[in-house]
Amino acid sequence: MNKKTERWTLRVTRAQDTIVRHVLRSTGMSLNEYVVNCAVSSATNDLADRQVFALTPDAWEELQDVLDRPAVSKPEIVALLDTPSVLEPE
Repeated sequence: MNKKTERWTLRVTRAQDTIVRHVLRSTGMSLNEYVVNCAVSSATNDLADRQVFALTPDAWEELQDVLDRPAVSKPEIVALLDTPSVLEPE
């Protein structure tokens, strides 16, 4: 296990503190554990969105061709998007 050598100091509003402490009571996690887990998880997701994808010149040309095609209407997708979600109030 890696030794923890770095320290963070954070300031939060009373409302932010109240929300986080409510979660801590329901999960049994420590504040340190919760904040570090959430921060690392969020940072991992943010970095994943910024990955570099290397393509060969042929693959790059193929991608450009696909992106340059005109949009095609898909009636099934239009119907799906026009249907209210079960999560939307009626």
